[in-house]
Amino acid sequence: MGSTVTEATDPWCLRPGEAGELLRGHPWRRFVVLGDSVAEGMCEPVDGYPDLQWADRIGAELRAVRPELAYRNLGRRGLRAHEVRATQLAPALEFAPDLALVVCGGNDAFRPAYDPEAVDAELAAMVTALQGAGADVITVGMFDVSHSPAVPDPLRAGLGERMRQLSSHTGRLARRLGTLHVHLTDHPLVADPSLYSSDGRHGSARSDAVATAETLRVLNTHLRPTPGAPGSR
Repeated sequence: MGSTVTEATDPWCLRPGEAGELLRGHPWRRFVVLGDSVAEGMCEPVDGYPDLQWADRIGAELRAVRPELAYRNLGRRGLRAHEVRATQLAPALEFAPDLALVVCGGNDAFRPAYDPEAVDAELAAMVTALQGAGADVITVGMFDVSHSPAVPDPLRAGLGERMRQLSSHTGRLARRLGTLHVHLTDHPLVADPSLYSSDGRHGSARSDAVATAETLRVLNTHLRPTPGAPGSR
């Protein structure tokens, strides 16, 4: 990516006014976020891109259309999937959301002993509980951080395999449970080093801007599905 590229000129980001058009007339009034550091917001600053983190930006764009929207971000860095469920699901349900974003499992996948079925079970428990309480739920297939230049070469292949396994499992779970799924793992920019932070574990402000665009487009397909497509009315 050239040094002169900013969000305003980045072809993978939102155009001026696009967010409002994508979310025009959205019904959501209470938005909650559950997860780990990706939810909390740990992206590294990049010149030309906003410092507002991904989940917070989704909340801000939803609120720009519906100013009365209530937003709560429960995300906390370092948590594995079972810890997210144990510490965040109850307060999320107490918030009575009609839209929820659940993003976790990355800290599990960083471990060689990653158990995809165990993570699936935790995600499914959170998704079904939130759906049972009346919320639309967003799930995410995350960018594959093994492409970060900061990941040591001996660890790269194994981490990439686990990150893609996590994404594949989450995608299958999303289809089974009917979530609004944002698939970033096969994004055309996934191997671009500008998406990743210098710590080898998180994204950059550019990745958050790209993820925001992809998330709003998924929300738009829910609001205005293509005739004949799955889920269309």
